Amino acid sequence: MTYTPEMEKAMQQSHQMGYAEYERKLENRIAVEKRRQREYQQSKELVADIGNHIRT
Repeated sequence: MTYTPEMEKAMQQSHQMGYAEYERKLENRIAVEKRRQREYQQSKELVADIGNHIRT
């Protein structure tokens, strides 16, 4: 996969590492994916909470 400069910048800002470092070490990939999963779960909970407030 070819990475664009924008993708590289986003990776640096979000995870403080570039794609080359992300791909090179399994530990880095695991840490990034765990963080992404945690953020995804938090966003789902936030959306559900907002939805509950709107309905009441």
